[in-house]
Amino acid sequence: MAMALYEPGLGYYTNALQKFGTMPTSGSDFVTAPGISPLFGQTLAAQVQEALQATGTDEVWEFGAGTGALALQLLQSLGDAVKRYTIIDLSGSLRARQAETLLKYAGKVRWLDTWPEAIEGVVVGNEVLDAMPVHLLQRTQGVWHERGVVSASENAESEGKGFAWQDRITDLRPPVEIEGAHDYLTEIHPQAEAFVASLAERLLAGRGGAAFFLDYGFPEAEYFHPQRHMGTVMCHQLHQADDNPLVAVGQKDITAHVNFTGVALAAQNAGLNVLGYTSQAWFLLNLGLAERMANASLAERSQAQRLVNEHEMGELFKVIGFSTSADVSAQGFARGDRSHRL
Repeated sequence: MAMALYEPGLGYYTNALQKFGTMPTSGSDFVTAPGISPLFGQTLAAQVQEALQATGTDEVWEFGAGTGALALQLLQSLGDAVKRYTIIDLSGSLRARQAETLLKYAGKVRWLDTWPEAIEGVVVGNEVLDAMPVHLLQRTQGVWHERGVVSASENAESEGKGFAWQDRITDLRPPVEIEGAHDYLTEIHPQAEAFVASLAERLLAGRGGAAFFLDYGFPEAEYFHPQRHMGTVMCHQLHQADDNPLVAVGQKDITAHVNFTGVALAAQNAGLNVLGYTSQAWFLLNLGLAERMANASLAERSQAQRLVNEHEMGELFKVIGFSTSADVSAQGFARGDRSHRL
């Protein structure tokens, strides 16, 4: 998964494919919330501004900034509250697109290839954790295997060229016992959890700050539910979804849902406080999205509705927040907080 997404020049996020857009006719594969409606970033800005004030900082950090649309919406909304906007992104082609989008704010925006020793400010990540490589675990007849990828010629059951799955017995396990004896495919997320732990280390090394991640996923009890026996790995190409990452490698996005319990524990174990955990709908409504929609045009309201509709992004997408101080609160979690479910 790491090679398919990030191999220099060949991986999905390092090649020149369009990726982000609202329609497949543009050559794009999917659209994210900032591309659906500018009200997304404008509303998120209210939370970022509250966190900047609470932490006494003036810098925003964004991981995986995509087209730069969210950065633009935040910079437009936050004004002088942000002195510097730092983007950390592995994609050179996307960085060029971001620079074009953010030309007006060239004096404030910088790009980094590697993490600094300390981070001060407010961190945002929209659909970042789901693109971090996962390990596949397959329970077959009661025995746990790690599922890996081989060339098709190495797999006796495959014909022709390309890639194939191959399982091998492993000591790796999901974080909870899976009820039942049926065959079961799932994922574990060591890279996402290590990412959050590294972020915590750097936030605590500075004057402090907060972080907010928005993504699709579940708490542990739902993620490893006995009925969820096919795993969550999905691919996206030309606005169509499929479950076979071995085809069109490097030409399509590969994602897995986020285990928010694992992310929260990694952050807590590294010294951060959990500000809250809720659905995207509750988070945006707590921050005044409904009031912004009331003042928008009919077309703008229709688009923004997708952000909160239960059958679209409102319920599937979740938001989790962290801070270096236990004294910080976050308006986005004022109602509908589900931290007790993590």
